[in-house]
Amino acid sequence: MAKTKPLIVIVEDEKELATLIAEQLEEHGLVTQMFHKVQPAVRFLSKNFANLVLLDLNLPDGTGFDLINELQKVNVTVPTIFLTASGTETNKVKGLDMGGDDFVTKPFSFPELIARIHAVLRRSETLRDSNITRNARLDEAPFSFCGAEVNPQRMEIVFPDGQSEKIGRKELGILVHVASNPKMVLTRQSLIHAVWGVHADVRSRSLDQYIVRIREAFGRHAGDLGAFRTIHGVGYIYDAEATAAPAPVAVAPAAPTSAPPAKVATAKPFRPSKV
Repeated sequence: MAKTKPLIVIVEDEKELATLIAEQLEEHGLVTQMFHKVQPAVRFLSKNFANLVLLDLNLPDGTGFDLINELQKVNVTVPTIFLTASGTETNKVKGLDMGGDDFVTKPFSFPELIARIHAVLRRSETLRDSNITRNARLDEAPFSFCGAEVNPQRMEIVFPDGQSEKIGRKELGILVHVASNPKMVLTRQSLIHAVWGVHADVRSRSLDQYIVRIREAFGRHAGDLGAFRTIHGVGYIYDAEATAAPAPVAVAPAAPTSAPPAKVATAKPFRPSKV
């Protein structure tokens, strides 16, 4: 089966330059999609997967930094190489701090640009190899959840009874996201986006089935999932501080034993005396 070619999204307001970049990349086995403004690119990347973005800093309706901010708001992360005519240290630091992978200063040679693109693609592929789900990685440290220890490196849960069970990738991703956002109501959609990604076609029922598996695993070991609650019609919440024992039900004191009813004297019927 033929290997899928990487999709490179080019966001560049100079149309001639964008076309020239696209032609060069396609000659080297890459697929391209061009945009000249921030908002059309945001709409596309919010709904479609891309392997990398070549992003100009100065665009007609904003900056490359604005585009990154918009994507982060909808939980979309794409490897990014900034293209800029100004190679100032301030811009480079800001771009890298926002998650950018590289900077290329105009004018540039196409062999150098293509080499940098392949380098970023290799790094992102290596990072994906360590990802269990979109939000969980094999190298994450163990963490506590409802009295049990979740170990991503071993993909298992160690329960308070000392027993352990292996868990699936999606169940682990769900636990990582829920434990990372305590005391917050997480909608089903936000959980799906965090674990499967915003482009995944996953229904709420599928998510609920994975939640059931987690509950069943804890149930087999008498685990207490009182801190992990369903918010009906919305999603879930994890609050480790809300596991206090329920208040005892007030029981009304027993009514005292009633004494036998007192005898009531009845008046004799009046009979007129005979004269």
